[in-house]
Amino acid sequence: MKIFFASLGCDKNLVDSEKMLGLLDAAGHTIIDDENEADIIIVNTCSFIHDAMEESINSIIEYGKLKKEGKLKALIVTGCLSQRFSKEFSEELPEVDAVIGTNSYDEIVNAINDVLSGNNNNFYIDSLDKLVNPKKRLLSTGGHFAYLKIAEGCNKRCTYCIIPTLRGNYRSVPMEDVITEAKDLVSMGVKEIILVAQETTVYGMDIYKKKMLPELLDKLQEIEELKWIRLLYCYPEEIDDNLIASIKRNNKVCHYIDMPIQHCSDTILKAMGRKTDLNSLNNIINKLRSEIPDIVIRTTLIAGFPGETEKDYNELLEFVKNNQFERLGVFSYSREEGTQAFHMDNQIDDDIKDSRRDKIMEIQQEISCNNNKKLIGHEFNVFIEGKLVDDDVYIGRTYMDAPDVDGLFFIKSMNTLNSGDFVKGKVTSFNEYDLIGEIV
Repeated sequence: MKIFFASLGCDKNLVDSEKMLGLLDAAGHTIIDDENEADIIIVNTCSFIHDAMEESINSIIEYGKLKKEGKLKALIVTGCLSQRFSKEFSEELPEVDAVIGTNSYDEIVNAINDVLSGNNNNFYIDSLDKLVNPKKRLLSTGGHFAYLKIAEGCNKRCTYCIIPTLRGNYRSVPMEDVITEAKDLVSMGVKEIILVAQETTVYGMDIYKKKMLPELLDKLQEIEELKWIRLLYCYPEEIDDNLIASIKRNNKVCHYIDMPIQHCSDTILKAMGRKTDLNSLNNIINKLRSEIPDIVIRTTLIAGFPGETEKDYNELLEFVKNNQFERLGVFSYSREEGTQAFHMDNQIDDDIKDSRRDKIMEIQQEISCNNNKKLIGHEFNVFIEGKLVDDDVYIGRTYMDAPDVDGLFFIKSMNTLNSGDFVKGKVTSFNEYDLIGEIV
């Protein structure tokens, strides 16, 4: 079959998509990039917040039109939306032929066979206790960087988050499997591996009874052709001396850490079910910067959580100004059914939430601009990822930037560069989020 695959949502979902693509490819199916030519369309959905859920539903409806026109043999939906609303699919979206939950995506080939055999009621919703980790994988990131999921699920139970309901409890991938997959990725040409999970910092606690992320970094460091290792989703309360020491001693580990903080007010942090407080946050930020002076800290915040007062919000503004985060994103609080925060009193109007979000981003834009200005004249290794059409300008990233969420380095070169190359670039100019430079 000719299959068009749409992957929505986060990078962790993308890993699931790539593993499904690997299974489909191994089964002899052909992956195409034009939905109008497809025999089958598969949509791997997101359901984390309302906007993501809306995008998933709209995508299903649009692809469903192709089926009604007789162009499609099957429409299959996988991922978080499937897990969350599996019972509603047959009634609300009858054009969907098979529904596959978050912990059943290894059934994708069987689902296709069942649908093409004329079977109805094709629901694949397994227990969230097991760990699904197919070995086959087809990269969709261009082949020079890849996300490596080291665990599934989460035990934190933050009051705003639906993920434990959709993904289950925290389940680490055995270290030998992670290392094997990393080596396989590098053999395919991958030079940057980005470690992801709902939380990477507690990797190994469930199966080894201690945090094993530092040891995992040590072992990944030994992979010869691997150039960069990047850490995402490190909860601040779980960052300890062992992890900091591992980042320092392993020169392939980027001095970059994604540390979702969400808020700084002790009142709001407690209401969110977070396991930290303002004093602890400031301490870990200061320690990271003291121990690793060139560290780049990326964080995310939530504006307008239920009960957030002007005092709480002003405290958050001061926190952002004081800490001068190199990378920061802000979300307006999304009220999600199935979470504790959905039932909280003092829900905040959408226009106030959005206004608070926008104000933080205005401050952050100025911080980012000032930070970039200080980099003029500095030299960095630049990871080339593409080229501007009809120009001698290439697009890359430094260690300071993760793909898709952070800035870019636009570098002029009269010599031909290829995606995956590393070159030395000197910063000559900047804008709010990106750097501009030239080959040294």
